[in-house]
Amino acid sequence: MAIEFKLPELGENIESGNVVKVLVSEGQTITKDQPLIELETDKATIEVPAPEAGVIQKIFVKEGGKAKVGEVVVTIDKNGAGASQAAAPAPKPAPAAAPPTATAPAPQKAATPAPPPEPQRAPEPPARESRVINYSPAASTQEQPAAELHKGPAAPAAPSVRRLAREIGVDINEVRGTGPGGRISIEDVKRHSKELNTGARLAAISPGRVAIPPLPDFSKWGAIDRIPMNNIRQKTAEHLTLSWTTIPMVTQHDKADVTELEEHRKRFGDKVEALGGKLTVTAILLKVVSSALRVFPQFNSSVDLAHNEIVYKKFYHIGVAVDTDRGLLVPVVRDVDKKNILQLSVELAQLAEKARNKKTTIEEMQGGTFTITNLGGIGGTYFAPIINYPEVAILGVSRGAVEPVYIDGEFKPRTMLPLSLSYDHRVIDGAAAARFLRWVVDALRDPFLMALEG
Repeated sequence: MAIEFKLPELGENIESGNVVKVLVSEGQTITKDQPLIELETDKATIEVPAPEAGVIQKIFVKEGGKAKVGEVVVTIDKNGAGASQAAAPAPKPAPAAAPPTATAPAPQKAATPAPPPEPQRAPEPPARESRVINYSPAASTQEQPAAELHKGPAAPAAPSVRRLAREIGVDINEVRGTGPGGRISIEDVKRHSKELNTGARLAAISPGRVAIPPLPDFSKWGAIDRIPMNNIRQKTAEHLTLSWTTIPMVTQHDKADVTELEEHRKRFGDKVEALGGKLTVTAILLKVVSSALRVFPQFNSSVDLAHNEIVYKKFYHIGVAVDTDRGLLVPVVRDVDKKNILQLSVELAQLAEKARNKKTTIEEMQGGTFTITNLGGIGGTYFAPIINYPEVAILGVSRGAVEPVYIDGEFKPRTMLPLSLSYDHRVIDGAAAARFLRWVVDALRDPFLMALEG
């Protein structure tokens, strides 16, 4: 018995992903939950497991292509036999991938799907009305005569690409082609449309802001390279723009004396490493911050302007920024207040390893109430981290250094740790931010404060 495995729901507002790697081949025997493909979404890179054991009959996705939710990924012979014979009578999903096969019916069916989309796509006036074209300054040319819209040589694009651009309301002459000689593909048109709509969404949440002007043609002055953003980088750019344009941020700086804390960290480090973790400043800060959030609940909230309310969360899930070769990921450590530093050290090490190895799930990056980002391993003194919307605060950590500190009438060498707290001024006042950061500073200097107040 053959089954069609369709790409399942990947998470909220995620409709598709890029196929990074196909992990199986046709005719291969697989087990239940064995990874089939590696998929990069807007938020993470995930492995999609097999729902059943059996033999792979047909693969309908390709590395470098896209896979949409609900689209057939593979067909699986649950009986584990006859995969090669069963592959021929499964032409229904074949048009989606349109691969030529050795059998005669396949090319005929691959040719039949081409005409239907034309009559189906043409009558779509509601979709045209819902598009926001005027966001781009260049869109003002929509009001100009057609002759002004098409000055210069015609855009290098196939008739089918031009037809798609017309149907979705995109000016083909404004699309940047990524093919040979700047040739425009269907994916280029879709990407351009997405950029326009992304800009429109950002404009909608930040009324009155000036539209982003198009870049000049840098190639007029010298050689350039254009490298498409990966999904994670695109989502990061959009998310941080959302945070920057909607949250009035202020950053408060301070230093914590961690001289004794560093001694304890080195003393108990081996014990944590024996359990598979690492006793880092970030792991300790997780516990310190969760205690501070209990004392200052407004830092564990979100602003709901639609209802003029502040949402106070009674759980403490803290995100930790992880630097990866694909961009910044923020896995979330859940219920930090219910775990000790030993447990947090092990869990944090596991989450960071998963993030760097593209194993982080979408669920592991959702539900955060506060974020910590530590650049101390790289260097620097202070910085102003951007709040992770819809949270209201983020703590930045820089590199600690031994400094002379005036204590009891003399200078003494102390290890000082720079901290930077960015906060949402709509819900947090400057005095409250200063008190919160001082509480964290005092708790790092004297951890007994966590047991006393937190």
